[in-house]
Amino acid sequence: MTRALYLEDSYLKECDAVIASVNEGKYVVLDQTIFYPKGGGQPCDTGRIIMGNEVYNVVYVGKFSGEISHEVDRQGLKAGDKVHCVLDWDRRYKLMRSHTAAHLFASLLCNGTGALVTGNQLETDKIRFDFSLEQFNPEILEKYVAETNELLKRDTPVRSFELPKEEALKIPGVVKMAEAFPPDIPRLRIVELVDLDKQADGGTHVKNLREVGQIELLKTENKGKNNRRIYFNLTP
Repeated sequence: MTRALYLEDSYLKECDAVIASVNEGKYVVLDQTIFYPKGGGQPCDTGRIIMGNEVYNVVYVGKFSGEISHEVDRQGLKAGDKVHCVLDWDRRYKLMRSHTAAHLFASLLCNGTGALVTGNQLETDKIRFDFSLEQFNPEILEKYVAETNELLKRDTPVRSFELPKEEALKIPGVVKMAEAFPPDIPRLRIVELVDLDKQADGGTHVKNLREVGQIELLKTENKGKNNRRIYFNLTP
């Protein structure tokens, strides 16, 4: 199974790896990777796999049957090749900042209103959240954006750790998705915004809230019974 270096250190920009297998000439499995596979509302990473003087662009990364597969833009790689991986760091870092901001906003809103997250999607230009709020009140959403921005000014560490599943599920609010069920694994990865929030999460994050910057409300929408949507982005 591929070693997920992105979970051990989200700030790794490059790594060496050995190709474990290649399917259909362009779906590459590595022995270890810095590339995050699409999942949990976070897009996959992009970047390059380099072998000698040959460069293969990584256009998609996904997890299939427990393995992390890297789709490259052309054929040529084969099992056993020793390669060097380079992340599109600017894109990844923006997604890390966005993901941490999303955790904080969701925590404040869910804890303050009792709502649950019914959908979410990070993109490089915006963040979308759906919540199970009974009434559509844009002022409530605006209030939590403002509260999020105040907390983003603080020097607050962000850390991750694993706990036995049974112990992790005892943490209040550790799962904020309305229809999410913890995976059938013995241990859960927890992302903690110290003294503010703990959530089960498998994505990448910054090390401190001050790295995020500020968020800007783009729009709010009423998406039907008990479902409200908000779009926001990171300010430059």
